[in-house]
Amino acid sequence: MRRGAALALAAALVLAGCHRKEITSIDRLEAANMVSEAEFAVTIHDWARAEGLYAKATERCPDQADTWVNLGIVRMRLHDPRGARSAYKSALGAYEDDSKREPTNSMPVIRRAYVLVLLGRADEARSLVERARSDNPEDRRLRSFIEHDELTKMLADPSVKEISP
Repeated sequence: MRRGAALALAAALVLAGCHRKEITSIDRLEAANMVSEAEFAVTIHDWARAEGLYAKATERCPDQADTWVNLGIVRMRLHDPRGARSAYKSALGAYEDDSKREPTNSMPVIRRAYVLVLLGRADEARSLVERARSDNPEDRRLRSFIEHDELTKMLADPSVKEISP
């Protein structure tokens, strides 16, 4: 009987640690400082320093999709496609959460489509944008994105290919 109680207690403790850590304003401030420093490192092509700073920023604020994308780009500059792919996948999740929080904001949808293109999932990107357009037919940003065939432009852009794992 004691063994069962000990197992139940251990399971409860493990599950208690599985919830998402709340992101504080201090976390956000520190992450913003790290991102700023990482952006400077990128301007001087110090990819390793930028990678470390972006990684720390995403640990502090895992909901910041743009930081995940930047981490992926820097990892590609460091010839780490597996790490880049992982960062891009985390960005997808964060953009999806943004879309759920603000369903009328089309920017997370467009950015998700961009990341899907980076991951080589162009058909999925197209259907995502089309679905969002049918859900929000009055959205000017989505209409313009589709009318100007931005996905095709992304697919043809050599700079996009450089940062795709």
